[in-house]
Amino acid sequence: METFSIRDLRERSGELVREAEAGHLSIVAKHGRPLFVAVPMDENLLKEGIGVALALRLYAEKTISLGKAAKLAQLSLEEFIARLGAIGIPAVDYPAEELDEELAALEANHR
Repeated sequence: METFSIRDLRERSGELVREAEAGHLSIVAKHGRPLFVAVPMDENLLKEGIGVALALRLYAEKTISLGKAAKLAQLSLEEFIARLGAIGIPAVDYPAEELDEELAALEANHR
């Protein structure tokens, strides 16, 4: 996610457009404070609405947690996980080694 200042918009508008074309969110800030989010138009946005589309994108970019994304989308955790699955975004993205370590720790605790 790229951040642009109001001044940047005059000089880097092409970059903002390229970010949107690539499907990336961008934040536009004024005096260092976020002013608005530029959300690329895509099928998800049109189908799901801004809240769900923004939550899906922020979660996919690892900007917000699963719980916060579900809350932003105004969906239950189960409904949000189902939406993630429908568009191919994993709800849990553990590296294999970390998952193996956690499973081993669980097994050790149950002995």
